[in-house]
Amino acid sequence: MILYFSGTGNSEYVAQKLGQLVGDEVLNLFEAIKNSDFSERRSQRPWVVVAPTYAWRLPRILQAWLERTPLSGSAELYFVMTCGGSIGGAGRYLAELCAQKGMNDRGCMEIVMPENYLALFTTPTREEALRTIEKADRGIESAARLLKGGEDFPRPEVSFGGRVNSGLVNRLFYPLFVHAKKFYATDACVSCGRCVEVCPLGNVRLSGGKPVWGEHCTHCMACICRCPKGAIEYGRHSRGLPRYTCPKKVQ
Repeated sequence: MILYFSGTGNSEYVAQKLGQLVGDEVLNLFEAIKNSDFSERRSQRPWVVVAPTYAWRLPRILQAWLERTPLSGSAELYFVMTCGGSIGGAGRYLAELCAQKGMNDRGCMEIVMPENYLALFTTPTREEALRTIEKADRGIESAARLLKGGEDFPRPEVSFGGRVNSGLVNRLFYPLFVHAKKFYATDACVSCGRCVEVCPLGNVRLSGGKPVWGEHCTHCMACICRCPKGAIEYGRHSRGLPRYTCPKKVQ
């Protein structure tokens, strides 16, 4: 079974493409995470978790869900992580998670997808994004071939910088940068509530018709990127940048 978490659609696309190629069930974990649903899941086929990379590691909200949720049936656990550049040394921490759950670590496949992190980086145009996804499709196809063959995903050597990014930098990044203080709505807001609907932590509410953010942000960028009016900004950095949601759908 393929499980995925996705804020702006990159990991959703990869999960659905992978499911199509290997003929496996695909499950969106959004509602389970938002509702703190840690009930047992069962699959006789290997588990595949598809997720974005947050500061060179698995998103902490997904890590917490996996730690608390029993995955029964198959004891084989693969990971596929989407990223804008690199997953660093994430594999080490995924191996530790597998050991904690008493499951077999079958490796992690890195899939480079279009950049979506509006809080710090520049997002691509639609044309640039589609070119990146075209390259990513080849990586997804490689992952599918390995899954079909029952083989481990490759385990490339991790650089010193990758180890530091997934270790020290990740630990510092969350308390220093991952918060909602800079999000705000402009006068273009029409009070549609879409930002409330797409927040996986229930961290956004409407007050006086405008969104208000709480203290449990995970920086998935769903609220800012999925606003139909482009009415949400993140400080000054997001001004004028394209809002990103995955422009390609699985046929």
